[in-house]
Amino acid sequence: MPLIEPMLTGTRDRVQIAIDRLRNFEPKDGYYLAFSGGRDSVTLMRLAQMSGVKFDAHYQVTTVDPPELVRFIKQHHSDVQRHRPEMSMFRLMLQRENFMPPMRQARWCCEELKERGGEGRFVLTGIRHAESVARQDRKMVEMCVPLRKRMLHPIIDWSDADVWQFIHQENVPYCSLYDEGFDRLGCILCPNEANPNRLQAQMDRWPQFVKAYVNTFDKLVRLRKEAGLRCTWANGQEMFDWWIDRKRRKRPSDEQMTFDEDLTK
Repeated sequence: MPLIEPMLTGTRDRVQIAIDRLRNFEPKDGYYLAFSGGRDSVTLMRLAQMSGVKFDAHYQVTTVDPPELVRFIKQHHSDVQRHRPEMSMFRLMLQRENFMPPMRQARWCCEELKERGGEGRFVLTGIRHAESVARQDRKMVEMCVPLRKRMLHPIIDWSDADVWQFIHQENVPYCSLYDEGFDRLGCILCPNEANPNRLQAQMDRWPQFVKAYVNTFDKLVRLRKEAGLRCTWANGQEMFDWWIDRKRRKRPSDEQMTFDEDLTK
């Protein structure tokens, strides 16, 4: 669908609509622009610049971001404020009471590493309905009560094609990983990633992160055993294999855990 769409009563300009949204909700202290370096973020950044609204951009370092993405942000968006967490993803796993990694049903990593920024501010994000089924019910303006922040998603109704058309039309720099076949950029081996092809591509591209996960899982296995928690993995590699794709393992028996079990016991 083109950015300028013919309608019965004229035309619909998606770019202008997004700019109008930014201008209509502009707070006196300016927006807090949540920047990740992905295609939606660079689109949002350019739109904010085009609109003339006041904003400051912030990047939450997760410590498991693709190195190419980190370099891209440093090269093209050096003015973005970088926020490093007190503990890395790997250290955080060792601090959990049940000594478990984040999983789809318990993605505590997002709260710890990504979602705390912008407290008390009006936050701009590049969230779009087309990204996933889970985001199809999101509203253009939302409220996060615990962190006392409002959120505006100016391109929430844009398609993937809209984003890429805008990027090429405006000559917006973007991370080279997209040209190498990576269609989503985020934390390496995100627990919410269920596509086996994408998971394998990440493991092939960044083996140093796989090694870091396995080493951390070795420690988790030891800590669970020392704490008297149920543990059916012999080592970190077995735990990693289960974590990445339990379908590759044998059919669960009484001695094997599944993702649906209460792993805190």
